[in-house]
Amino acid sequence: MTAELVRGQNHPLPQTRLEIRVSAGNPIVAGATLGDEHGTVHGAEWVAHPASPQLPGIEVPKQAAADHRLAVDLGAMPESVHRVTVLLALPAGVGGPVRFGAMAAPFVAVTGLDGAEIASYTITDLDSESAVVALELYRRQGAWKVRAVGQGYAGGLAAMLQDQGLPQGAELAAEINDAVVRGMARSVAQPPPRPGGGGRVRTAAAGGSAAGGPADPAAAGRPQIPQQPQIPQQQQPQQPQQAPAAPAGGGPVDYQHPGRRTAAPPPPPPAAPPAPPGQPARPVAGDATGWTLDERLYNQVWGMFEDLARTAAAYRSAVDFADSRMEQELDRVLSDPRTRVGPVADSARAEARAKHTGLVEQARAALDRDLAQLAAEAKVVEPALPPAYARWDSPVWQGYQVPMEIPMALRLGDLHLPERTDLRIPMLVRLPLERGLWIDAGRSTGSGDGALMDSGELRRLAAATAVAHAARLLAVYPAGEFSVRVIDPAGSATASFAPLLGSGALREPPAAGAQGVASMLAGLTRRVDLVQMAVRSGAADALPPDLDVAEQLLIVNDFPHGFDDRSVTQLRYLADEGPSVGVHLMMVADREDAREYGPVLDPLWRSLLRLTPVADDHLADPWVGHAWTYEPSLAPAGSQILHDVLGKVVRARQSYGR
Repeated sequence: MTAELVRGQNHPLPQTRLEIRVSAGNPIVAGATLGDEHGTVHGAEWVAHPASPQLPGIEVPKQAAADHRLAVDLGAMPESVHRVTVLLALPAGVGGPVRFGAMAAPFVAVTGLDGAEIASYTITDLDSESAVVALELYRRQGAWKVRAVGQGYAGGLAAMLQDQGLPQGAELAAEINDAVVRGMARSVAQPPPRPGGGGRVRTAAAGGSAAGGPADPAAAGRPQIPQQPQIPQQQQPQQPQQAPAAPAGGGPVDYQHPGRRTAAPPPPPPAAPPAPPGQPARPVAGDATGWTLDERLYNQVWGMFEDLARTAAAYRSAVDFADSRMEQELDRVLSDPRTRVGPVADSARAEARAKHTGLVEQARAALDRDLAQLAAEAKVVEPALPPAYARWDSPVWQGYQVPMEIPMALRLGDLHLPERTDLRIPMLVRLPLERGLWIDAGRSTGSGDGALMDSGELRRLAAATAVAHAARLLAVYPAGEFSVRVIDPAGSATASFAPLLGSGALREPPAAGAQGVASMLAGLTRRVDLVQMAVRSGAADALPPDLDVAEQLLIVNDFPHGFDDRSVTQLRYLADEGPSVGVHLMMVADREDAREYGPVLDPLWRSLLRLTPVADDHLADPWVGHAWTYEPSLAPAGSQILHDVLGKVVRARQSYGR
């Protein structure tokens, strides 16, 4: 039975292999310190954090996220460690709340490997604090206990570390935050909370996995996790938003995120007939809650993404446990001279390996069952996706018509894990884009296809990928409400940009040379300044009649060629301020080529979402931090689909006189 702790209360721990689960409404950093019998942390090497996530007996997440799982093996702790302190902190300089009092109270649970909660604690009464000690696991007379602490620090992570005896706490806190910022630059943003208390009707197989103690970790292979208590919040009725006044030269200026209805959404469509008892539920496209089919499909895709992340994490955790248990049993055999050799030793080794095989097979069976269900769901969902969510080879593009309103999201490619590479989850990002894109034209340092590819071919593929993303953005916006501009200083990607230029989708040729770069950036900077002033003052009708107030995408190819210091400063300004007023940035560049500017560009790179023109395992999910293999969404070789879609976009724009 779960012990619901209050501040200061403790509870015995019946086992030493544990998970600590953290749930918060916003991305937070999770870490841990190891202390001696007095609670003193003797150095930075006694702190597990995103830049150094593993210490003997504990592993913490590598990035900030709204949900965390920390793996703890108290039996593997050094004898000098008597206290394990779980730390939570808000990341600095990445947006979001700057104090815990501005968000829902974090919830922390200590569980066994089977997911059963041992103790839980909701950290309440926080206000100006940006870091908090959540729990302590401490050793007393040879046994381990957990204590709810909830001590907050307005001075943040640095003050917390210094309070635990680390004089270099400020330096370590800066190192941790830098690692978190770098991690968030590669992370797929977590979607907004699903409506209706979950938004996704579960389609997991009927019946649960066998749950047991540590000897039965296969139970963790389910994609579902124990429900954690949420603090209810009062929902106040909202009034419909009024659009700003129309400028003299065109339509209204409205760069707020598209408003959604505020009442409870309708229930999902009727589900398919129930499956026979003991059989998996039959998947249905759009079985999540939402106002429209598009919104239900969006929620369903994110539910599939989360399910795959968690079920793979459970499988990997179970295999790790089986490996660790076999190693411990073999170590015991070898450490005893009486059982080191001979028939007894052979029998003990065989028994340990048999147990290992059985545990791994149990975990794999649970994983295969869940993967099969997700694959069946993907097979049903993929053909039902609208153009904004569909692959370029989907038949839905054959009947494409220019939409009348902006969709919720856009597909940038596919994601998959090594456990089943044919199970692809669409990578969707919300619209309007809240974060720029960086198409990496350099060689990958990971395990992707670009590690050994010719640099010239990579640059060509990167430019082609940028064109495919730009074409999709043009295709999913109403006629005339989105435009694309290109900076190609040396004209090195003329052939790649031909579909945009030849179709008329580009209103002007790509800017070339230093003068062209300066002119393009000056015009867009002026547009951002004017629209910001108009929005802040409520004077949209005062904008110049010739100002293009449509959403705009600036593609910058072959950076930093043709850029001086002033141009670099303007580019950073557009990346920071542009998205809020409808100017979005897409960089096509090799990160190594830009290192000549030094650290001045680091904030720019960190603010952009890195994508690759070839398959590469560089993206992370916001739940457990898996390295996902990303593949861009490109038109099939020899297909005319991009040409046909762009032609319809241009004709629709012309018919509206835009």
